[in-house]
Formats: sequence, C-alpha cells, structure tokens
Amino acid sequence: MGRLVIGEQSEILIDRDLLRGAILPARSDRRKVAVFTQPGARHIAEMVVEGVASVDVQQMILPDRDTAKTLAVVQTAYEWLADMGMGRRDTIVGVGGGSVTDVAGFVAATYLRGIEVVHVPTTLLGAVDASIGGKTGVNLGGKNLVGSFHHPTRVLIDLDVLDRLPIELKREGMAEALKAALIGDPALLVHLESTGLGADLSVVVPRAVAVKVAVVDQDFRETGLRATLNYGHTIGHAVEITAGMPHGHAVAVGMAAAGRIAEELVGFANAGRQLKAIVGLGLPIATEGVERRPVLDVLTRDKKRDASGMRMVLLRAIGEPVVLSVSGEAIDAGLASIGIT
Repeated sequence: MGRLVIGEQSEILIDRDLLRGAILPARSDRRKVAVFTQPGARHIAEMVVEGVASVDVQQMILPDRDTAKTLAVVQTAYEWLADMGMGRRDTIVGVGGGSVTDVAGFVAATYLRGIEVVHVPTTLLGAVDASIGGKTGVNLGGKNLVGSFHHPTRVLIDLDVLDRLPIELKREGMAEALKAALIGDPALLVHLESTGLGADLSVVVPRAVAVKVAVVDQDFRETGLRATLNYGHTIGHAVEITAGMPHGHAVAVGMAAAGRIAEELVGFANAGRQLKAIVGLGLPIATEGVERRPVLDVLTRDKKRDASGMRMVLLRAIGEPVVLSVSGEAIDAGLASIGIT
C-alpha cells in the first residue's frame, strides 16, 4: 500500500499483513535483537520475535505509557543490553505505543553511541506520530526534556493491527491525525470531519504520516520548520502532566487553546471549525479541576521557551502554521478558553 522514505535513512512501510513478512532490513552482520514492548502489545511482540528468530532475540517488557519514560527505566534497559552482549551491529525493535518507541529509540541512540532501531507501532498514535521522524526522549519534570534525534532504519505500520484497536486508542491517535490535517493536509481534515472515528485508516494513516515525513525530511533536528509538528503540544503537554490526561486527549485540548490564541494574534478564522472537528472525534476541548499555577510551572520548563518568551505553533489558516513568541497574557487567555483560570 505504501512505502515512504525520510531522506536516505528511514523506511516507512504501511500495509496490511506486514508482520508476516520481513520485519528487519536485510543485513548479514546482525547477531542479536532486543525487543522492547509493553504488556498490551506482547502478542504482537511475539509475532516479531518469531519473524526474527534466525538471530538471538530477547524481550524486555516496559511499563505502560509515561511510566516507561524515565531515566530509571533507561538505566535498567542499558544494563539488560550489556548483559545480553548487544553490539554496535545489533538491533533494537520497539513494539508498542508511543512511550515504547520513544524509550526504544532513546536507548538505541545512546547505547554504544548509537545502534540500529526498528519500530513496530501498535497504536494509532504511535503509527502517525511517535514512531516517525527519529525524535526520542524521556521525561524529567517536563515532557521529553532528555532525548536525542535518531532515525529508525524501518517503521513497520500494519493496518490490520490498528484496525483491531479498541475505540479509545483509536480516538487518542486521531488527535495526532487531526493535528497533521490542520497543519498540512486540508483534504485529510475534510475526510476526518465527514467520517469521524469511522475514518478509513488506509486513508488516514498514510496521509498523516506523509505530512510528518514532508516536514522531517526538510528539518530533521528541528531548527525551524519541524517545530510546526508541535501544534497543540505546548499547552497540551502541560495539561497532560498536571491532569494525568492521555496524550491524545491533552493534544486535543492544547489545539483548542492554540486555536483561541491564534484567533487573537494572527486572525485564525477557523477556530470554530477546529473545535467542531475535535468534538466530532469524541475528543475533549476543555478540562476540569486543573489549576492554573501547576500548568504554568510546567510551561516554564518547556524546551520551546527562549529569551523572547514561549514559542507556540499557531495557525493563520488551515494548512498554514506559524511559530511565534506568545505573551503571558495570550497564554492566560488560551488556558481560560479550556477551563483553566
């Protein structure tokens, strides 16, 4: 169905029944494979293990969600790899959601100064966002404050796996698909508006991935354009941390806040349309019981803050993102619009 390449480094395969084919890029000098996964993805990890059984392969089960994204978990992973005797020509495979691919990628980027990593995302969120583009990281007070850029050599997205996801995991992933549509694919936005959670993943996934690939291919290390992929994430990450909200839901709320700020600062005329699209996917546009001060405390640690203030991605129009420094007053207005005062 689809094969996308970021530069010359990362091959992205999107199709059905992919787990029955070649999982790893062909290489004769690979001796060991370490599979990182999580409890809910163990059955997929077992299929991966069977597919690479020609080499020495072992599994490590990581905690779920952001409980995996800690330096303590990373240290345990390093020690496990050392005990395995993993070498620089060996391969790590991340099988799971975004937290697994973030940790697997970070460990691969830093163990022995960098070894090969392959991702098999098992959630929609992981497939359209976290596994693509080579950003890796763990949390340290703020989201992903410790990390590295390290391309996976292959990302294998099996649509059969995604079709079987429970509705809540589809809903969470749709937030990132909607983000891709808003910043770079107006036709995808129309598709999501008309189909909601019933959207055809064979349409949604390749198009959302293509938006990210187009951006990353031009700006791998986020010196400019790649920052637009953070739409909804500045306030979204702060809400995620302080409210314990799932990532996709927090990004949806963050986009709602960014839309309100963009109305005032850059004349964004489609904030109402954006809110309707978010609601149409069953995602939240506000939060309750979240205090303003903890959210602001997290924002002060955001890695996108610089001497000019908080840099946020806003929309001038659908498909026209811009990165601007935003005042404290504008942030307050955005927070108020999502119920944080």
